[in-house]
Amino acid sequence: MIGYLIRRILLMIPTLFAIILVNFVIVQAAPGGPVEQLIAQLKGTDTGALGRISGGGGEVRSSTTSGQDQTRGARGLDPEFIAQLNKLYGFDKPPAERFWIMIRNYLTFDFGTSFYRDTPVVSLIREKLPVSISLGLWATLISYLVSIPLGIRKAVRDGSSFDVWTSAVVILGYAIPGFLFAILLIVLFAGGSYLHWFPLRGIVSDDWASFSWPHRVADYFWHVALPVLSLLIGSFASLTMLTKNSFLEEINKHYVVTARSKGLSERRVLYGHVFRNAMLLVIAGFPAAFISILFTGALLVEVIFSLDGLGYLGFQAAIGRDYPIMFGTLYIYTLIGLIMTLVRDITYMFVDPRIDFATRRA
Repeated sequence: MIGYLIRRILLMIPTLFAIILVNFVIVQAAPGGPVEQLIAQLKGTDTGALGRISGGGGEVRSSTTSGQDQTRGARGLDPEFIAQLNKLYGFDKPPAERFWIMIRNYLTFDFGTSFYRDTPVVSLIREKLPVSISLGLWATLISYLVSIPLGIRKAVRDGSSFDVWTSAVVILGYAIPGFLFAILLIVLFAGGSYLHWFPLRGIVSDDWASFSWPHRVADYFWHVALPVLSLLIGSFASLTMLTKNSFLEEINKHYVVTARSKGLSERRVLYGHVFRNAMLLVIAGFPAAFISILFTGALLVEVIFSLDGLGYLGFQAAIGRDYPIMFGTLYIYTLIGLIMTLVRDITYMFVDPRIDFATRRA
């Protein structure tokens, strides 16, 4: 067990390195870096999102740009001024040197300073991460609270009309993209065209700090109701069907037949024997379900509802070419994914001793 954990932790290092390297190369090849956008803004030709951003700069430890784009964007400006801009943003160094400086600093979670917010990236991530984590946790918990009883009911009534129409509903929900459902909820319930029951943006009200604690809790859930519902729409199907199939597999085993032959009630058989074994994989899959919700839907939902989370922060950084934030959020998301994958494997081993990853190659 200890050897397996050590191998998996050591494997995270080259995985993180490879992901950051691939994204660094992709950004290196992409035109329109921060220097080009700033030059376009100064010349009055910037039509991008950065044209609406003002602020100072800072020392840059993770950034890229294209030399040809610099030359085209710098026409008509003093070359000495362009050189000062490159030095300000850290582009006076070769890409390889910038990459190694970035990796060295990332080992100590030093992500540099935002280009346009004049704030350390680690402070921004620390501020935004709880929003994304809370959305993912609530969506995962509610999904389990609904899908497990529904899956058990479907297994008990397998083949009935209830099983057929609930399968149709959950599969239909799985087919609807979360961001499209989020837009539909806004149109229907957030003042789009019909009702105005829920707020359109933000995770709390502007004067939230002045509320009493019960009022704060109610205000928080009022704001996250639609975003969490948007994240839930696609997660019900897989978890419901997994629960159903797990129970069906256990119901047909010999120990269940033996328990029934002893005169035990159907409820005692179902919840006293079948439930414990059938729920092993479902419970152990909680980390994977959380990762799925957090990484596949949270970004678009945060953007649509203007939630001040890590996904929305990364989206704004990508639009504005704020490279320290871009790579910092990518690093944190990747690290969370790798850690939760390890937690998933450990959970499997705890809930089912028959599973032993330690005897396999990591």
